[in-house]
Amino acid sequence: MSIVVTGATGQLGRHVIEALLERSVPAVDIIAAGRATERLADFEARGVQVRSMDYSDAGSVAAALRGAKRVLLISGSEVGRRVEQHRTVIEVAKAEGVELLAYTSIANAETTGMKLAGEHRATEAMLRGSGLPVVLLRNGWYLENYTDQLPGALAQGALAGSAGEGRISAASRADYAHAAAAVLTAEDQAGRVYELGGDEPFTMAELAAEISAATGKDIAYNNLPADDYAGLLAGAGVPEAFAEILADSDLGIARGDLLVSSGDLRRLIGRTTTSLAAAVRSAAAAA
Repeated sequence: MSIVVTGATGQLGRHVIEALLERSVPAVDIIAAGRATERLADFEARGVQVRSMDYSDAGSVAAALRGAKRVLLISGSEVGRRVEQHRTVIEVAKAEGVELLAYTSIANAETTGMKLAGEHRATEAMLRGSGLPVVLLRNGWYLENYTDQLPGALAQGALAGSAGEGRISAASRADYAHAAAAVLTAEDQAGRVYELGGDEPFTMAELAAEISAATGKDIAYNNLPADDYAGLLAGAGVPEAFAEILADSDLGIARGDLLVSSGDLRRLIGRTTTSLAAAVRSAAAAA
């Protein structure tokens, strides 16, 4: 049974390949597809098939998916271009007779008002209309979205955002990857929708407290109006359009859009999800 992981050169994709190998999927049955294939040399040395693929190049997508039985479509990273890119993968998967197509969507895709969710909803609609056997992995935020900010927070002595008292059900990339691997290797997954998030939701103030506890440095959380937060991000070098999307996402958090209580992630991976405290301690030790 051949399993294609698209976007395999990204961080989530690499974790999924590792999780599939841990589940004793034969390396020769795993196809790692992505643009910067040189990043996959370590997996190729272990027997994983490596294929070049660009979501915007239908020919490369067709070559990457040739003979595939199951496909993980990791959502593209180019906001504004993702719907057409995903359409290409979906059409090729249908032409190839793929037996299961899993898609990494966003938590609470049907109800969230976050701008970032628009392309995910459009992709989900395409998938429903494709006639393909589909499973939706609606991933919440990554803990790494926050722990990767730790050096900056320590330098500034504060975290900034517009999330208010909103709670975030974040989990590690590895947690989401193991969930994807579980679905890709299980039977009777077509038609299922998984709302995925961490077991212990937290606020940004609680994140700041965890960073303070782990580092011994007093870190505050400064809640800003969304326009001010977007301006702060743009001033730090984030492209203006994306800074606005990030600030809008924080407003979604304040509304509860990234709060997940399904327990789906814990059940799929067979253990509790990575805690905020553990993730922060690990990041602090590495800083």
